[in-house]
Order: sequence, then C-alpha cells, then structure tokens
Amino acid sequence: MKNIFRTEDCHEFENRINQLTSESKALWGKMNVAQMLTHCNVAYEMAYEDIHPKPNAFVRTILKLLVKNSVVGEKPYPKNNHTAPQFIIKEERDFDIERARLIAYLNKTHELGESNFEGKESLSFGKLSAVEWNNMFAKHLDHHLNQFGV
Repeated sequence: MKNIFRTEDCHEFENRINQLTSESKALWGKMNVAQMLTHCNVAYEMAYEDIHPKPNAFVRTILKLLVKNSVVGEKPYPKNNHTAPQFIIKEERDFDIERARLIAYLNKTHELGESNFEGKESLSFGKLSAVEWNNMFAKHLDHHLNQFGV
C-alpha cells in the first residue's frame, strides 16, 4: 500500500494524475475522466470541507459494521464496486479544475501529515487512525488511476 504521507508516494500519485488528459478513457466503469477526478475529490471534501451531510447515527453504525473495513483496509477495491450516493458524479465537470483540485487536496494531506490524521473524525466511520486514513485515500486513488490506465 502506498503512503500519501511519504513524499515519494505522494509525488508518484501526483505524477500519475498528471499523466491523465481530458481524453483519457476508462478501462472499466461509467465515469469519464473529469467525473472520476471529481469522484476522487469527494473523499477529500469529506475530510476538509463542510459541504457533505454527516450520516445519522443509525446509518453511521451500519457503515461502521458493513462498509468500514473494506474502505479503510488494505484489500484493493474490486472493479465496478458499489458507490455511495455522494460519490456518484453524473454531470459533466471541467477536467483541468478537477485535476488541480485533486492535486491540491493530495498535497494538503501530505503536508498536514500523519499526526493530523491520527484519531481524526471521518463523517461516515467515526475516528480513524492515520493508517486507516492513508489506506482510504491511497487505495481509492490507486483504484481510479488504474481504471484510467495510469
């Protein structure tokens, strides 16, 4: 598992993101490249921005019991996995804006470092360790960059 808190791994992700073009095609799935970048940005928005609603206590309990381990664990995501509603991007997006946003979020996460994420609250899963935050971010990025062949 790559570690976005390590400089080398963060740069590797950034280089892979920069290999994408507005014409990059998915090897699987329904999203175009700009939608995928927006989709990846949602994970960071949930960590940094107050724009996504926090699930109620019942939904959070269900998410912790049924979804958390697959999201924060090290096992890769399967292709065409189920997607939470807030991550479904149907409208067209601007590739350059979304790519720049994703790189900025990636670099912000790296700069804040592991200590900022140790015990940080996740909207969906409650408090997570820095390792769990890394797994969630790195695994998600790797999955979708592989989806677009970079």
